[in-house]
Amino acid sequence: MTTSETLFFDTYALLEIFYGNKDYEKFLICNVAITKLNLFELYHKLHRDYGADIADKEFDKYADLSIDFNNEIVKEAAKLKLMFSKQDLSMADCIGYIKAKQLGIKFLTGDKQFEFLPDVEFVK
Repeated sequence: MTTSETLFFDTYALLEIFYGNKDYEKFLICNVAITKLNLFELYHKLHRDYGADIADKEFDKYADLSIDFNNEIVKEAAKLKLMFSKQDLSMADCIGYIKAKQLGIKFLTGDKQFEFLPDVEFVK
């Protein structure tokens, strides 16, 4: 990992960093790419489990790192979700994975559904 390397962090990865998972420490030096869908999932989970103050703090930490996606990303993500319908991939993860591919960066996750897909940095 280098400080100039950019990875797409899915919500699982963001949460593992919040929880202090040591296996994710090496990614703290990387540039982060996410979408507003990841911000939604992160805020929802943290607000539910820890309250608004902590959720707000973590949301604010990542809000400026959010990147947009276009209609082609939506279409390709829907196709991915259909292709792997038995794996129950989330919409946010499908969009993030396709956006990462478009950007030519790896998709960082611990979600087992993505473990064997190309260009995935899988960390449990």
